Amino acid sequence: MNPLNKDLNDIVMEAIHAVDPYQSIMAATSYEHGILKVRGGVFQSISHPRRPGDDTDFTFDTRRGNLYVVGAGKASSRMAMAVEEILGDTITEGIIVTKYGYSKPLRRVRQIEAGHPVPDRKGIQGAKEIEKLLKKTGRDDLVLVIISGGGSSLLPYPVKGISLQDKQRVTELLLSCGATIHEMNTIRKHLSGIKGGQLAKMAAPSHVLTFILSDVIGDDLSVIASGPTAPDESTFQDALNILSFYDLLRKIPPHVLEHLQRGSKQEIEETPSIEDPIFKRVYFRFIGSNQIALGAASQKAEKLGYQSLILTNSVSGEAREIVKFFSAIARQAATIGQPISPPACILSGGEPTVTLRGKGKGGRSQEFALAAGLEIDGLPDTLIASIGTDGTDGPTDAAGGYADGKMLQKAREKHLNAHDFLTQNNAYPFLKQLGYLIKTGPTGTNVMDIQIILCKKT
Repeated sequence: MNPLNKDLNDIVMEAIHAVDPYQSIMAATSYEHGILKVRGGVFQSISHPRRPGDDTDFTFDTRRGNLYVVGAGKASSRMAMAVEEILGDTITEGIIVTKYGYSKPLRRVRQIEAGHPVPDRKGIQGAKEIEKLLKKTGRDDLVLVIISGGGSSLLPYPVKGISLQDKQRVTELLLSCGATIHEMNTIRKHLSGIKGGQLAKMAAPSHVLTFILSDVIGDDLSVIASGPTAPDESTFQDALNILSFYDLLRKIPPHVLEHLQRGSKQEIEETPSIEDPIFKRVYFRFIGSNQIALGAASQKAEKLGYQSLILTNSVSGEAREIVKFFSAIARQAATIGQPISPPACILSGGEPTVTLRGKGKGGRSQEFALAAGLEIDGLPDTLIASIGTDGTDGPTDAAGGYADGKMLQKAREKHLNAHDFLTQNNAYPFLKQLGYLIKTGPTGTNVMDIQIILCKKT
């Protein structure tokens, strides 16, 4: 492993560690003499937008009511581990849904593994069992909800008249057209009986406290896992407009189109909005975000001797287009020392998208890396990487990939045409053959992607 690669690995692992939901929940939460306390940062959606000083502690006396745990997401099992460590047998009952292969040993909270990014029947089973559990809750109880990225796919609850196959088809179309997570989740909420605040409705009138590990730009409560406990201001008409923009109205299943059209005519009740009284007893606490990960990566880079700069935590758009600008910054830094001079670590975060044009294998971070290799060919002592903080990028076993100025030369020596692989959205085999994949395994967290430029003095 050359020095740049070693530094990249150290920076990536520091960023992931900083948003470990287990450690974050343990640090913020205590339980003593029957009192559960969450220190600082707790807010209600009805107080959004938050102002400095608005955040408060949250306390709940478990001697006066039962405590239930439900949730979904790729990090939900690790989050549940922390909750069990703190509360133990105080937990009355619990059910969470996580991705296949992501479960951790739990004692009190039952877990169901399900499909992601395309929902499956196990996810429906999980959603139905959560609904069944919430029917047991009462006014004096607390429902502790743990939510992380992936929850939208892992907690499918198709409304009457729409099948799992219908939802799978819609998900596949949205994944392949380049729709943003905000757009995808607007549609998901209006095809679901549990998203868009409807889990909070199931739990009412209990107290509801949601621990959130954010995987969306802007940390929008209504978008993270499609906001099962958050008010929803989007509408059926918004969902139709998104499908129209991506020219999907003729491609989605007829039952889906009919349902959305009925909703737009107010023949179906909208998802609960912020005015709904159910949200008066609903509270939230962020335990991790992309910005926290970027801050930790920046600090680690500086300890390793780099000048560090965070560009943004709001990267969005087509991966292969974004990388052109990102690569231009890398060249500028490496050649003339702008915006910072080498040794430099330049960071960004967010959630690029990929429009599928081919039938290859890969993910947005791997496509980012392959496209970067085309842009920085021949540039010495510089690498560009993109990593999914959850440890999986697309339907692969890689977290992402990286590129350097030697990548294309190595490809030519193996008679690999980088442009052809990119055209076919086939980044995984290309990077694998050249040794440019990044593999971390499942990390237990999920706060979108991180992009990194590292350059040394030439």
